[in-house]
Amino acid sequence: MAVRRVMPIIQSEAAQESRDFYGLLGFEEVMNLGWIATFASPSTPTAQISVMSGDKTAPVVPDLSVEVDDVDAVHAALRESGAEIVHPLQDEEWGVRRFFVRDPNGRVVNVLSHR
Repeated sequence: MAVRRVMPIIQSEAAQESRDFYGLLGFEEVMNLGWIATFASPSTPTAQISVMSGDKTAPVVPDLSVEVDDVDAVHAALRESGAEIVHPLQDEEWGVRRFFVRDPNGRVVNVLSHR
């Protein structure tokens, strides 16, 4: 299994203010679904930060996202390990397959692959 990127998620209602602030740090908005906006470095596109008001289909806002090359394999390994799956594995309308898992520190991790 390969990790493609890791992205912190900030829960906030301040999307415009975040866009302005992270723009001053050199980030550009690369996605905005209304409830989540993602900002990326133009020179290193996998360097990203997301700001989310609330998750559209999940019961909690994750603390970070980890994009992997095979989300089904990661899901199976974590389930087998006994890790707490917070949100089930599912395909989302915005083009990802994902699930949420709680890490040993209590943080919720959104694990995903693009379809």
